[in-house]
Amino acid sequence: MNIKKLAVLGLAVAALTALGYGLASLFMDKPGLAEQGTTELERTLAQLGTETAATGNDYAVGDRLPAGESKKAAEFDPAFPELQWDDLMPADWDPMAAFRGMNIAELQDNDPKAQEALDTMRKAWNNAPVNTKLSGQKVRIPGFAIPVEQSDKGVDELLLVPYFGACIHTPPPPANQIIHVKLSEPQPAVGAMQAYWIWGEISAQKFSSELGDAAYMIKATGIQPYED
Repeated sequence: MNIKKLAVLGLAVAALTALGYGLASLFMDKPGLAEQGTTELERTLAQLGTETAATGNDYAVGDRLPAGESKKAAEFDPAFPELQWDDLMPADWDPMAAFRGMNIAELQDNDPKAQEALDTMRKAWNNAPVNTKLSGQKVRIPGFAIPVEQSDKGVDELLLVPYFGACIHTPPPPANQIIHVKLSEPQPAVGAMQAYWIWGEISAQKFSSELGDAAYMIKATGIQPYED
């Protein structure tokens, strides 16, 4: 499964969250989204898919960064080859497994089955398996930053996610699609959902936070704003 499909799946989880807490109506305020025949899920996804954050970027929820297409890519140390987000997921792992048998479109607001389904899915995704072959490798990967630790000098640690809005506008993706980044030195101006290149040594290491659970950690040798 590629990251684009996983981002759409993340939006589906957001819809499931809305149903579980009876919040679907909060996403229904745009005209044209409540036509006859559309389901609660379809209307929620339509709303979430058109949202953008006021960060000065043109990214919409679910957008990901083009792999290998940055104008700056040639400037990086070849000792840190680019890592694809898909490679973080074992080839035989199915992130859809937790959704098998669910018919989200038939669930109603405040339906306890929605919360039960969400809890089952969240547990499975928080324990998503890793690609053990990556541990100890030097890698470079682009993604969206979410600061989690900072000092007076700036941000010390962050989460790196593959698509815009993950963990903030939508629920967290599987743990094997979140990287906990420890920076070699604090960065003074790292904003939420800003796009960056991160490079360093990757390892399989769990990290839990209120924003999401990461299955990988990178001890960052460097960080640079992403420019396409």
